[in-house]
Amino acid sequence: MQFTIPHYYNKFHCVAGECPDTCCAGWAIMIDEHTKKRYQMRKDAFGRRLNQWIDWKDGSFKQCGGRCAFLNEDNLCDIYKEAGPGMLCKTCRDYPRHIEEYEGVREISLSLSCEEAAGLILGCEEPVRFLTKEDEREESYPDFDFLLFTKLTDARDLILSFLQNRDLDCRLRVAMALGFSHDMQRRINEKKLYELDELMKRYQGMAGTEIMEKKMADRRIEDKVRYEKMKKWFSLFEKLEVLNESWPQYLGTLKRILFDAGAESYEENRKAFHRYLMEEEGSKRQWEQWGEQLMVYFVFTYFCGAVYDGHPYVKTKLAAVSTILIQEMAQAVFKKNEGNLDFKEFVHLSHRFSREVEHSDENLNAMERIFRTDKSFGLEEILQML
Repeated sequence: MQFTIPHYYNKFHCVAGECPDTCCAGWAIMIDEHTKKRYQMRKDAFGRRLNQWIDWKDGSFKQCGGRCAFLNEDNLCDIYKEAGPGMLCKTCRDYPRHIEEYEGVREISLSLSCEEAAGLILGCEEPVRFLTKEDEREESYPDFDFLLFTKLTDARDLILSFLQNRDLDCRLRVAMALGFSHDMQRRINEKKLYELDELMKRYQGMAGTEIMEKKMADRRIEDKVRYEKMKKWFSLFEKLEVLNESWPQYLGTLKRILFDAGAESYEENRKAFHRYLMEEEGSKRQWEQWGEQLMVYFVFTYFCGAVYDGHPYVKTKLAAVSTILIQEMAQAVFKKNEGNLDFKEFVHLSHRFSREVEHSDENLNAMERIFRTDKSFGLEEILQML
């Protein structure tokens, strides 16, 4: 079995009661079957409390005021405190670790939805390295397409090399990831996997960079058009399940700041923000670092999952659109703060976005379905919004 982690993975430490947005509130915490049986076997006083505050039908902990019933006033877990870490359910033991499973491969990352982990992800100043180790365990998945998986891992390595090439403008790096994924998808659809090696060679050279530079230059749009397109993009959230009851208000505030004063105000704020990046020492470098780390995070986490559905291009769209939406939300915070945006606030809004989008299979599936079918999220449209 092969295990892969980002190089900062082991730096994570839960801050428990000091966490500014505890993971034990705001969403349902599901209990695995093995742990449920262990809870049912407890016959002591704490077992009676478990029996009272678990929804056995849904397989989750009940909540009090949007908080897990076992989260105490100090923002600490009573199960951990009373019964020890061995009695935590798999969800609580693993989080914020995220595991993607493939035949003979486990890819383990930290989730952006944890604010402490988000600080590690976005605060990483150097390009992320991925560390791999192996053990002697073996496994096989019926009908696993290992050839496609191999091509996907090679393609992901190439995309990550684009995204981490700091000699290029950050927008061009994202454009190259999208353009390559688009061309790769066509070959998968036409069952021409044998053409992927040649495609990768073409994008590795200067020709690929020059092609995408020309495409980007040809796709500039008027300010008012971008305003209308971005408003439509934000309507995407209306089609998603709400996980945290405070999310609609939080998002609604940012949307009003961005759009309610009209296209001219929206564009004035964009220009003010980009002046801020150019004039404040280190701001542009930091902004591009945040964008790079968001893209790398989403691509590493989701791209190779296309081995199960055959849609790597949609995974790259998920990365690009998510990154752009988070960056737009940041510009709303910039305006709200009268011309300032700090690291802590960018971490917070990134984590809020992730909590709503990534922790619902329904939401992820809905977004991918929209990206497959809605022309508002076609290649040309996304390139215009970079």
